[in-house]
Amino acid sequence: MSDIPFFAEGVAAGFPSPSMGDLRGTLDLNSLCIRHPAATYYIRARGESMTGAGIDDGDLLVVDRAVNAASGDIIIASLDGEFTVKRLELNGTSVRLLPDNPAYAPIPITAESNAEFFGVVTWIVKQAKK
Repeated sequence: MSDIPFFAEGVAAGFPSPSMGDLRGTLDLNSLCIRHPAATYYIRARGESMTGAGIDDGDLLVVDRAVNAASGDIIIASLDGEFTVKRLELNGTSVRLLPDNPAYAPIPITAESNAEFFGVVTWIVKQAKK
């Protein structure tokens, strides 16, 4: 995949740009998206609870287990053995997993919760045309 052309100039998402000539060589998506190869994995998103964060059903998520999760990060968690992707909220001693869709409720994490964190989502890969 390392011999795909890379145009560093970018493309206008508003008014058209007259130039597309700034070819900078190639870009390897692994070197761009993965900082910790031994701690990184891919997982496919399912459902609609994170649409407000730009994560749609079927998107591919790049997850890094070596990144320390901070409040506001999107993480992969296991709740009672089932995996979910949510936004982490740390507020004093309170921990919640927040969906980014108002149709879904926040999930409080307590000492009694059977919860584990499995990494921080660092990239979202979307398919533009199916």
